[in-house]
Amino acid sequence: MKKGSWQIATLVICGICILSFSRGVAAGVNPDSSKDGEEVGIAVIMFDAESRGSEPDSEKASFVFSDEKLLPVTPVKNQAQSGTCWCFSGIGMFECELLRDGKGEHDLSEMWIVRNIYKEKVAKYVRMHGNSSLSPGGVPDDVAYIISRYGIVPEEVYSGLNGAENHNHKELDETIRTFAQKLVKNDSAVLATEWELQLDSILNSYLGVCPDTFIYRGKEYTPKSLAAELDIDTEEYINLTSFSHHPLYATFPLEIPDNWNWSRFGNVTIEELEAIVEASLEAGHAINWASDVSEPGFRYKDGYAVILEDENGKQVLSAEDMAKGVVHEVMITPAMRQEAFDEYRTTDDHGMLIMGTATDQNGNRFYKVKNSWGETGKYKGFFYVSKPYLLYKTTALSVHRDAVPHEVLKKLEANEQNRYE
Repeated sequence: MKKGSWQIATLVICGICILSFSRGVAAGVNPDSSKDGEEVGIAVIMFDAESRGSEPDSEKASFVFSDEKLLPVTPVKNQAQSGTCWCFSGIGMFECELLRDGKGEHDLSEMWIVRNIYKEKVAKYVRMHGNSSLSPGGVPDDVAYIISRYGIVPEEVYSGLNGAENHNHKELDETIRTFAQKLVKNDSAVLATEWELQLDSILNSYLGVCPDTFIYRGKEYTPKSLAAELDIDTEEYINLTSFSHHPLYATFPLEIPDNWNWSRFGNVTIEELEAIVEASLEAGHAINWASDVSEPGFRYKDGYAVILEDENGKQVLSAEDMAKGVVHEVMITPAMRQEAFDEYRTTDDHGMLIMGTATDQNGNRFYKVKNSWGETGKYKGFFYVSKPYLLYKTTALSVHRDAVPHEVLKKLEANEQNRYE
């Protein structure tokens, strides 16, 4: 390598001083903003509790929801100024599964996942000569992927805050990007063997040092032994989507920017997607849900997400119009889903946890969702998404295999390849 490792180290120090993060954000700043000119990804959402506020936008636009089946979940967390929603939703699903299986309440570390996934991302970025994603974004499969390779640790052992009050990854994300780009641009045929140690140094500076062993509830563990003790079997979960640009029941790497690992998703019909969501919740399995959240009907502070239209078939945009009651839910078709995806109107904005069912005052079906923006909004960290919104704007989800109808699962498994090989 022509350039000495001290030069890379100097670059790291300079990168840490970078104070701005130029990527656009769709849902973290203004839930009603459009995507024009913005770059969007599941974990590029930066949330600021001050800008979101905790009060609803309009009391006039309120729905009255009646909960039906609610799954036990762990407390709402706050991703704060980090693009890690995918990790909070994924960890939330596994924490919910532990509750379901009678293993008690566990607060698992999101930042353990984030740290290790950055190591994997940089390695792939270098091997791909800079032609893979280095954004903080992710997909519903990423938490399972990291647990399968690295195990898991509790939040009390690794918070990733490293002395900070809240997560803020603006500098971290830009520093890692600058570091990786420098590695790729190096004109030597052989990369420095020290780069992994240098990356660890960056991650240590921002997130803290990872323990090799730790004491948890009076017993010593390694990350892998804790995952084994909790009996987290990542192969029990399957990734699903529903689009027509691939054959039905094919498994394929979903073409969204944050699918850096080329994770494969099984392709089902929109009717099967709905049935799987219902079956999963009925069986007590929460759903790791990735969705677009830039629609005008996504009104987190008001506590709901809806797709409505008036009597002329025009989509209703304002809270006032929604409150008038002269609207109805849109009937979602596969063609509508595909068109919105192809035209970039449905993108991989945000990861959340579906944990219950409900109805509104008119008997319409809603699903209760746990978010990762702290105890904000009308329902203090939760909100309700209508069935049409879910069917229209879902990019992908991860569910327990037991929730998938047997015949559908057989078709998917016939086309399924090893996820991590």
